[in-house]
Amino acid sequence: MRLPLTAAAASVLLAVGGAVASPAVSVAAAAPAPALSGAPRPTPKRPTLPVPRATVDPRLSVGGERLASMGLVVDRPSDVPPPPALKDVSWVLADLATGEVVAAKAAHARLLPASTLKTLTALTLIPRVDPARAYTATATDANADGTRVGVLPGQTYTGRQLFEAMLMASGNDAAYALARVGGGRDATLAAMNAEARRLGAHDTVAKDPSGLDAPGQTSSAYDLALIGRAALELPAFRTYVTTKHTSFPGRAGKGGKRPTYVVSNHNRLLYNYAGTIGVKNGYTMAAKRTYISAVSRGGKSYILTEMYGLDSSWRPQAAMYDWAFRYADRVRPVGQLVEPGTVTQPPAPATPTAAPGVGEAAGPTGAAPGESRHADAAAIPAWGLADEGLAPWVGVAALSAAVLLVALMALRAITRTRRSH
Repeated sequence: MRLPLTAAAASVLLAVGGAVASPAVSVAAAAPAPALSGAPRPTPKRPTLPVPRATVDPRLSVGGERLASMGLVVDRPSDVPPPPALKDVSWVLADLATGEVVAAKAAHARLLPASTLKTLTALTLIPRVDPARAYTATATDANADGTRVGVLPGQTYTGRQLFEAMLMASGNDAAYALARVGGGRDATLAAMNAEARRLGAHDTVAKDPSGLDAPGQTSSAYDLALIGRAALELPAFRTYVTTKHTSFPGRAGKGGKRPTYVVSNHNRLLYNYAGTIGVKNGYTMAAKRTYISAVSRGGKSYILTEMYGLDSSWRPQAAMYDWAFRYADRVRPVGQLVEPGTVTQPPAPATPTAAPGVGEAAGPTGAAPGESRHADAAAIPAWGLADEGLAPWVGVAALSAAVLLVALMALRAITRTRRSH
């Protein structure tokens, strides 16, 4: 008897610890029967927030031990309500002036930054790229994946126009053009990572100047707060991220005249919440919604950073800022945004003294002597999230199905061998 097998039946993906990372088993015989007429339809399951694994050593947590927590951290008196809920895996709310962290959730969870990484790109390149100089775009710039503002090969753009396109309209083509004229892609990425280290943003590894998902690229809500705070110190950056609309040149026509079209800022908070001074939104399918925002009112300024968000509305952000302006002065800080240049190396635990005749001990993560200990200071890789909706037994069931599949394939092979004899 020939058993019906499909290629999908072999794609059982298991995560470490037995949880299913991507349940991809698809066998025709296992398909559910069609619903009976008149039967109630199942309610679609709402997406749930993954839960980051608690792997940050509090002793290595930049900004304070309490920021190592993967849960909500706030130190409030009993008469102050908790901060509003955000549908984010991680977030940080901090005083922009003092750097005091007012409240946080999974501040050091290492996740994909999406286009919020353009804030670091701008912070790195604004001092290097002349805003008044004209630069010629290339086909490589114009063919960028994802969001594009409409950069055209062979056409010229000023540095200012490229920064506006990158920060307002999130143009990946503009980001690549800026990286190229700022010294080249590799040099720009090296400078971005050096700037992150200078800021103390040791959860951040830049691999693509546009923020598009790339292997090994990560950041954290804490790091984005450091980056956003530093960028807002640059007057040119503040101008770019608070501009709502600008014109962008199109293709030159006869006589060299170039029509323009309007480019609008993608930061929805800028249009809906008074006092907003930036900064940058982001989204990819893997990163989900990411955000750096900042608001200044009545002599107080706060910065809010969010990662892996499931809510596209600006209203939860507004509610958080309402809470901050009303109650932040009454809560005790739970951490601190470190000042640039003060934590340029990732924290490492003290190395125990080796006994006489014993070789150098391995690093805290089991790394060989001399290897990086950076992983200890980070929380999780971008894909290291556990879905709280998955039960542990699902992994066991999937593993059993995989074993059964292998056994069936072996049985069929034995049957064929016997027939051939």
